[in-house]
Amino acid sequence: MSSYRPYQHIERRKSRQIHVGKVAVGGDAPISVQTMTNTLTSDAQATIDQIRLAELAGVDIVRVSCPDEASTAALKEIVHEVNVPIVADIHFHYKRAIEAAKAGAACLRINPGNIGSAERVREVVNAAKDYGCSIRIGVNAGSLEKHLLEKYGEPNPEALVESALEHAKILQDHDFHEFKISVKASDVFMAVAAYQQLADCCDHPLHIGITEAGSKRAGTVKSSIGLGNLLWAGVGDTMRVSLSAAPEEEVLVGWDILKSLGLRHRGVKIISCPSCARQGFNVVETVQTLEDRLQHIKTPLTLSIIGCVVNGPGEALMTDIGVTGGGSGRHMVYSAGRQDHTMPAVDMIEHIVDLVETKVAAIEADKAQTEAAAAAEAAKQMDPASH
Repeated sequence: MSSYRPYQHIERRKSRQIHVGKVAVGGDAPISVQTMTNTLTSDAQATIDQIRLAELAGVDIVRVSCPDEASTAALKEIVHEVNVPIVADIHFHYKRAIEAAKAGAACLRINPGNIGSAERVREVVNAAKDYGCSIRIGVNAGSLEKHLLEKYGEPNPEALVESALEHAKILQDHDFHEFKISVKASDVFMAVAAYQQLADCCDHPLHIGITEAGSKRAGTVKSSIGLGNLLWAGVGDTMRVSLSAAPEEEVLVGWDILKSLGLRHRGVKIISCPSCARQGFNVVETVQTLEDRLQHIKTPLTLSIIGCVVNGPGEALMTDIGVTGGGSGRHMVYSAGRQDHTMPAVDMIEHIVDLVETKVAAIEADKAQTEAAAAAEAAKQMDPASH
């Protein structure tokens, strides 16, 4: 049901493409969703368990902090046990970066200027080349270089961009180009301005985020404003929503931002009303229950849950499945925008879940049939005997 209209089109910035393990970043690749673990990386099992929860939420890339040798030692087991590429977060100590590359990290998050001497930078770059790692240059308003603070007097967008380009030049001087850049700040205005300036003056893929955004609610709002602004303008190739919350919550919010802008689609997108005295059923409770019951669905599908007939039919026109509250204990169900049948209020949750799962099974069956037909046609074209 999600056909695009001209006013919904987003023209993405043209950037170079790199890879973080199996995940393409930049170019025409989908915008990837990241999170970061908050366990001790040296506790491999706890870290693996946390990454698996993030995987269920749909994460594409996970970053882990590697502040000591015990962390890089655990990295080998972590990488082996999870299904997404791992970024090793390195600060200052160049040996941790080399150890992480050897342990199987898909990407190193560093600031080349903080690694130390030119020789140490060369060793880290060589390790990245030898073990197939990309690099993220991670500039942060809270840790800008002293000379830039002296030059600008305080952290600002220009200082962030200058720092990023200085670090990028170090890598380019070593003939290393598999890198992306972030210029994060906790101030939304500063972060957005810095990313916009950086986007205008280079073609490197950009990792976007608002750092130290805050609690689950406040951080979600802050990140949605900042990241939504950038993504709507076509800026951003990979993203992390930073929340003082469980990593999987960051992933869910990241997906919701992308789905709201039509940039990626995964799982059930629920369109629901805020509810009022007109509602024919408890909308808030129903939506909360359905979000939990439908978390396992990965196939993109839209579902409208509207409490009454004022806006319900209109919303149902634009969703795969729609429900509007009715009288006498029965509610109307829409399929592909058309009235389909009524259902009793008593078992509406089970009924809706069954409708969604049935629709998803049909979508997946059609998809498999199409792919099989395409594969058969491709095989036929390659077979000389068929010509």
